[in-house]
Parts: sequence; C-alpha cells; structure tokens
Amino acid sequence: IPADGKLLSCTGLSCDESMLTGESAAVQKQIHDEVSMGCTVKSGHGIFQVEQTGMHTRMGQIAGMLTEIEEEPTPLQKHLGQLSKYIAAGCLLICAVVSITGVLRGEALFDMLITGVSLAVAAVPEGLCAVVTISLALAVSRMVKKNALVRRLHAVETLGCATVICSDKTGTLTENRMTVQEIATPKYHLYLEVSKGKEIGFFSENGENAADLDDIRQLTEIAVLCNNTQLPQEREEKGLFRTSKVEAVQGDPTESALFVMAESAHFSTVKIMREFSRTFEIPFDSQRKRMSVIVRNRQGDRWIFSKGAPDYMLELCSYYLENGQVKLLTPSIRKKIQSQNEEMARKALRVLGFAYQSEPEESERAESDLIFVGLAGMIDPPRQEAYQAVQTCKKAGIQTVMITGDHVSTASAIARDLKILDTNGRVLTGKELDQMTDVQLDRELDQVRVFARVAPAHKLRIVKAFKKKGRVVAMTGDGVNDAPAIKEADIGVAMGNGTDVTKEAASVVLLDSSFATLVSAIEEGRVIYKNIRKFIRYLLSCNIGEIVTMFLGMLMGMPVVLLPIQILIVNLVTDGLPAIALGLEPAEKDIMQKPPRKKQEGIFSDGLLSTIVFRGILIGLTTLAVFTSFYHSSQNLLVARTGALATLVITQLIHVFECKREEVGIFKINLLDNWKLVAAVAFSTLILALSIHLPICNLLFQTAPLTWRQMGEIALYCAAVPILSSIAISFKHKKRKDRKQEEISFQLPVQGEN
Repeated sequence: IPADGKLLSCTGLSCDESMLTGESAAVQKQIHDEVSMGCTVKSGHGIFQVEQTGMHTRMGQIAGMLTEIEEEPTPLQKHLGQLSKYIAAGCLLICAVVSITGVLRGEALFDMLITGVSLAVAAVPEGLCAVVTISLALAVSRMVKKNALVRRLHAVETLGCATVICSDKTGTLTENRMTVQEIATPKYHLYLEVSKGKEIGFFSENGENAADLDDIRQLTEIAVLCNNTQLPQEREEKGLFRTSKVEAVQGDPTESALFVMAESAHFSTVKIMREFSRTFEIPFDSQRKRMSVIVRNRQGDRWIFSKGAPDYMLELCSYYLENGQVKLLTPSIRKKIQSQNEEMARKALRVLGFAYQSEPEESERAESDLIFVGLAGMIDPPRQEAYQAVQTCKKAGIQTVMITGDHVSTASAIARDLKILDTNGRVLTGKELDQMTDVQLDRELDQVRVFARVAPAHKLRIVKAFKKKGRVVAMTGDGVNDAPAIKEADIGVAMGNGTDVTKEAASVVLLDSSFATLVSAIEEGRVIYKNIRKFIRYLLSCNIGEIVTMFLGMLMGMPVVLLPIQILIVNLVTDGLPAIALGLEPAEKDIMQKPPRKKQEGIFSDGLLSTIVFRGILIGLTTLAVFTSFYHSSQNLLVARTGALATLVITQLIHVFECKREEVGIFKINLLDNWKLVAAVAFSTLILALSIHLPICNLLFQTAPLTWRQMGEIALYCAAVPILSSIAISFKHKKRKDRKQEEISFQLPVQGEN
C-alpha cells in the first residue's frame, strides 16, 4: 500500500499490518477503514482515497521519532577513553621524573631525552587500540557465521553486559507461520506430533492416526478445497507437496496452514485438488465469518464445503459426521463441540469449524442443514531453539521480556510455553500502560514479563523505563513500529526479514531472525569483553614491567638497562601477535552461567588492577635482577643488556598464558587450547633467539650471544615468577571467596525469622 488513506470500497480485504502494529494476524477491513503505507494486502481487493504521503504517514511519523534519539558511547568506549587519559598522564609524569633524575645524576641531557622517549614507548601500550579493533572485527566475523550481522563494531562488547532482552514475539520467539496444533471431531481429538523439528503426524491420546480416520479425511478435503492458497507450479506439476513449510505455498497464512495440516496428516493436497473442481464460491467476509465453495468430483457429484468461525458454523448445521456416518446433531453433541472450541481458545489457538452438504444450490441458500465435521486449532508456534535460549538467559541472569502487538491471550500462551511468564510474572497491555504514571511503571517493571497490544510509543517508553533503572537493554524487532525503541536501546537488534528502517536503526541484524541467535551473540559479547580484559591485563603488566626495569635501574645508579632499539624489539615481539592471539581465546565453559557485569563496572574490576601492578613489578624486578647479576659477573654491559632483554621477553611470553584465566594460576590452565596463541609465542621466541644469536642482529640491536649457563640462569629466574604469581592469585581468590561467603551468610535470615 503506497500511502495512508481511507477505503471507499472493498471486498474480502485483509491487510498485514504487523510492521506497524506487531500483530501477526491479518486485519479484516471494511469500507471507511484506514489503510497504511508499507502494509501489504493478503486477500481481497479495494479502492482507497489517499490522505497522507511521505513523512505525514504513520510510517513517516515513526521514522521521524528516530531523529530525536541520540546514540550513547558503549561501556567499552567509555572505559578505554578513561584508561587512555590515565596512561597518558602517567607516562608524562614517569618520563619527566626519569629524565630529570638522569640529568641530576650527571647523565647527558640528550641521552636522557632519548631514554625518556624510549620509556614513553615502553609505557604506552600502543598496540591496545589495534588489538581491540582486531579482536572486535574477528568477533564480528565469528558472529556472522552464527547468523548475527554486526553493523556497529563496539556493539559486540555491549552485548556482553545485556541484563534485559525485550524481544518481539512473531518471527523471533515464534516461527512466524501459522501451524495447526489440534484437530477435533465430535469423536476424536488429535494433536500434532513433532520430532526433531519435523511434523510427523496427528495422533490422539489413544494412538489413533489421523491418516486412518474417515472423519479427518473429510475435514482435510474441506480444508484444502475451501481455500484460495496456491501451490508452487513445479510442485503441482510433479503431483506432490511434501513439506511442512508455509513458505512453499502462496496465500493467506491461515489457509496456508490448512494445506500444511493436510500434508502433516499424510493426505496429498495435490491429489485432493485434482479429484475436485470448483464451480462456485461464496467469499469470506467479516459479517458472515465464513467461506464456502461448491465443488464437483470426477463422477459429477456436487458438494458445498464451508469453513469459518465455529459458533457461526454450528448455527448452520443440523447433522454431524461420526466414523463416516451422518447423524443428527443433538444438543449434547452441540455442547461437546462448543466445549472443544472453548478448550482450544483457552490455549490461544485460532479455531476454525468445517462442514459440508451434498447437491447444493449455487447460492448462499446452500449454506443450511450442513453436516458438521470438526475443528482445527492453529497458532504461530514457538521456535524449537527458543526454549533452550530462554533457559540459557535465566542461568546467565538476563531477564527476557516479550513485547508484542498480539492479543493478550496469544502472547501469554506463548510466554508460558517458553517459560518466560511464570506464576509471579505480570502481563501488561498498551491500554493499561497508558493509564500508568512513570512512577507506577517503574514500580511494576521488574515483575512484568509480557507487554501485549502495544504501540510504537509504548515500546519506546518501556525501553526508556528499563534504562532509567540502570539496565542494559537489548531490543529486538522487525517492523517500522520497532525502529524508535531499537535505536533508543543499548543494543538494537533487527530481524533479517525486517524493514530497512529497522535495520538502519539497529546495531545488530539477526539473519535468521531467531532469538537463539541473539543469545549466541550475547555469549560472544561476553567472550570478547573477557578477552579484552585479558590482553589489557597482559599489555599493561608488560609495560609496567618495562617501566619498573628502567626506572629502578636509574634510581639505583646503574647504566641504562635497555636501549631504545631494544625496547622497540620488546614491544614488537611481545605486544603484537601474542596480544592479538590472546584476544582469540575460546569461551570459558561457565561464561553463560554467571550474571552480566554491571554497566558502570570498570575495566579493572574484581581486583584486576592490583593483579596487573603486582605482575608488572615481578617482571620488572626479575629483569633487573638478571641485569645486575650478569653485569657484576661478566663486567660486560652488552651481555647484561642482552640478558635483561631475554628475561623481559620470556617472562612476558610466560605471562601471556597466565592471562588466559583470572581466577587460577598458570599451573591450572590448559595452555594448548588456543593454537593461535601457541603459534604466536613460538614465533616471538624465534625472533628473540635470532636477535641474540644472529650476528647481523647483534650489530643492529646491540646484543651479544649468551652461553648455555647464562640461559639456564635466565630460565631459573623466569620460572620463579609464575610460581610466585600463582601463590598470590590463589591467596587473593580464596580471600575474595571467603568475603563473598560472609556476605551471603550475613544476608541469610536467622532461624525462626519470618
């Protein structure tokens, strides 16, 4: 529909308005009803008068709301911005102190300026920006393979701290296809059985198979023939239609579901369509609530087949079918059918009734004294993978909230099925939301699990309410109506089958439109943040080690421990490939069994800064110890500097394996589960060996070959560092565990206390 307007005339017109309202079912239209730009006609035809175009349409007004929303920097951007300021200030201070100290000791001013610059090179983790960007880019590449397309690089990290997922229902939590779940006749009640995602048939609780029942065969013939769905040409020509996908047929979702029902019950739709030919149609309209067709079989017999709202169909029926025999429709049987209809409706199923009669007139008068056959209840079912994804969110401390334009009963049924809505959870409608103040909404928000019958403005208000409470919100959607809320959310997630407006507003696009894919993306976000912490820990520890080496050496009155060219070698060997490889660490097994980190939580939380400083000091002291030992034993400054260079690089390469886990020492870590890291360390070790033992490198980097005895001494010093570090980490985490246990004990009620 190209513009907003009002209907002047229409016949059997229904429109899909899900992109604006979120309601999955097509909306029946009458004369004088409004139609909206961007919506699609599912059935019927009509003429409308254009009233609004462009930005004045409903779609245009929603698009206008997007311009009022400003994007905020992600938590990682904020933390790295603060970190860069601290590093810059610290570097300037340390370099100034070292340079001034050297001059006061009598060193040449130029030499001290060069040393200060060298120290600045050592202090600044210049590889940090590159490593962060590369790690995020590689994470994006991994996420694409899982059907999550990232449009904004830093959104990858933000996903990891999501605490609330506001998910659309249709197509995200559900399959976005109507599926018949139950078939009922006056005698039988059958249920759809699914195995490994495939529909294998309809069976009763007693094991009766739909394919063996004459009453179900009659119902199926009515469902297929009283239907305007069309088969794809190639399938019709082959004479078969064995599929459970509505996409294979063309027509109204409800009528398409009836075709799939027939095939799931093991009846051939093509065979039925070839057995009968249509001679007359009485179309569906919202007043009659039914559709009828008159058909003729190959023997020339004529029949009227009707389907529609069960209550309306029962009024037209005088008989019913049981085991292939026509019987009088008694009050008790009529009551039983009504009870079956009510039972299905309570499950939020959309119910259709089916009836027929022989030798009819070709007019609406033929719809009388019909023979009732049965009922079919359908719904847009939950995705199979969504069940596990919702449970994963619960374990990960992430609250899942369904926001939909669908009816309350339909939304509640799906939410209960997926365990989103429990006994303590509340359901709010858009109308109830309008009557609540912001204070009331803030008070109720934590208990609400389903928002039904909501408009675009409601979705935006819900997202703002969650953000006001300090939550990190991921908002999913596919229609234009979702775009403002998606842009306002911390992580906007669009569906792959959604509108271009929605995708433009989103940070992430789910190519398969699945909720499970979003949960996988959140897991990837947690992994990348963990990995960013790992290589920040690694880079800063190494840089502190270099600063301690140079600074203490100057204070102790020693010659300059490392020359500028040697510091450059250290940075090239240790800050590059190993740091990038550390950013490719696989996910820890319990990554999705921990609560999300807090939005305001700093990058050095959980004592990371103290760990970095402690390990950096150990690296620096070890390097200085080797330099002092070699200098006094050999009286050769070249050998002493070479020993210091080797010690600094080796301790840093050992430390890169320690950074794989925060809570345990190196002796409890699987060192070989990341082959890229092993390869990077091997390459860096080779570069170090060449710089020490290759003559041309000795001249270039001012190093000297070391003896086996000297290498053994370096190995002993380097081995002591991870041992001391493991003892410190073990003690630190035991202390933290005890403190947390005390906090839990303090919060537990005293025995007998209410």
